[in-house]
Amino acid sequence: MGQGQARPAGALGIRRIVAAPLYGESPKGGWSTEIKPGDSIQTLIAVHTEGGITGHGSAFAPGPLVAAALALLEPLLIGESATEPERIAEKLHQNTFWFGRGGTVTHAISGIDIALWDILGQVTGLSVGRLMGGRHRERVMPYCSLLMEEPGAMAAAILRYREQGFRAFKIGWGPFGRRDDHRLDEAIVADARAALPPGGRLFVDAGASDAYWPNGLKWALRTADMLAAHDVGWFEEAVRPDALEDFVELRRQARLPIAGGEVLTRRQAFLPFLSRGAFDIVQPDATKVGGLSEQRRIAWTAQDFGVRYVGHGWNTALGLAADLQLATALPGVDLVEYIGGSAYVDGIVAAPFRLDGDGTLAIPDTPGLGVALDPDAVARFSPAAAALFDPEAAV
Repeated sequence: MGQGQARPAGALGIRRIVAAPLYGESPKGGWSTEIKPGDSIQTLIAVHTEGGITGHGSAFAPGPLVAAALALLEPLLIGESATEPERIAEKLHQNTFWFGRGGTVTHAISGIDIALWDILGQVTGLSVGRLMGGRHRERVMPYCSLLMEEPGAMAAAILRYREQGFRAFKIGWGPFGRRDDHRLDEAIVADARAALPPGGRLFVDAGASDAYWPNGLKWALRTADMLAAHDVGWFEEAVRPDALEDFVELRRQARLPIAGGEVLTRRQAFLPFLSRGAFDIVQPDATKVGGLSEQRRIAWTAQDFGVRYVGHGWNTALGLAADLQLATALPGVDLVEYIGGSAYVDGIVAAPFRLDGDGTLAIPDTPGLGVALDPDAVARFSPAAAALFDPEAAV
């Protein structure tokens, strides 16, 4: 507990925090150094309480790094109140400036914060969306996030997920912008556009946070013109993520919306991009940025600057669940990201996500995040799965 602070009567104390890395079916990222199925890039987190209630969260970071971060954070957490997520998250941020401000430590705090909101919802009997402001909507459209393929294969991928009910798609990375071939880039986009359902939406992610991204502002300006001609909804990560001036100039000249921000963490990192007008759409990731507490603050700040919020959600079922709750708690959110075909989204929950005939997802209104992990399913991907559900289990 902080100095001079006493835990309120009846508050649940934090007993244990567990990290369970996911292995075995990590989806391809399109990275220069490609993710292998057995790599750990996503880690589930459990916060166990003295009262027997457990909350679950997700962190975008390899398991060993998250475990190291938890060793740093645990002394600040054990015995703390599990029903005060925003205060606890800020305590963690304020006490770890020197050890990774925005790095793995912040990613680990993200998973803890999501789990604490899950606990608060279970304790109060309210969904996280209601706790964070109320329910602006009951359903939201997921956009299916897919890697770019060669022409022909790209259309086939779109059609496969179109048949599953998706009506909005984001394509990115892969060969796009990496072959020094504008004709290939345009052929991929045209192929995807032709495979959309009637009224379908298409977004493009260049993936300029990739290692050794080869292109600059002139490429992005030329490509933005091409994408606008194909009625693409936004152009994401078109220049390197730290190139603030390039983002500002690209947004000024481009004929379609410019999106970015997925690699930024902590609200303070977003302020220069928002105040300078670098984005039309800001995309913080709840599993990186500091959790739902930080995500909500960034989204509200973006609204004050006239910037649209669409959360980045290339993570897990728990990350998607967090995005769904924030999508109902905020006005004007019409999309959430959904990785196409990821076992860590579709294969670890007790009740799979289901699209309706309009291609939308219901936003759960049950206590907490509104989703439950399937212990047996998680055990397929994590040797530490048992400890997510049993506070006595070994990691």
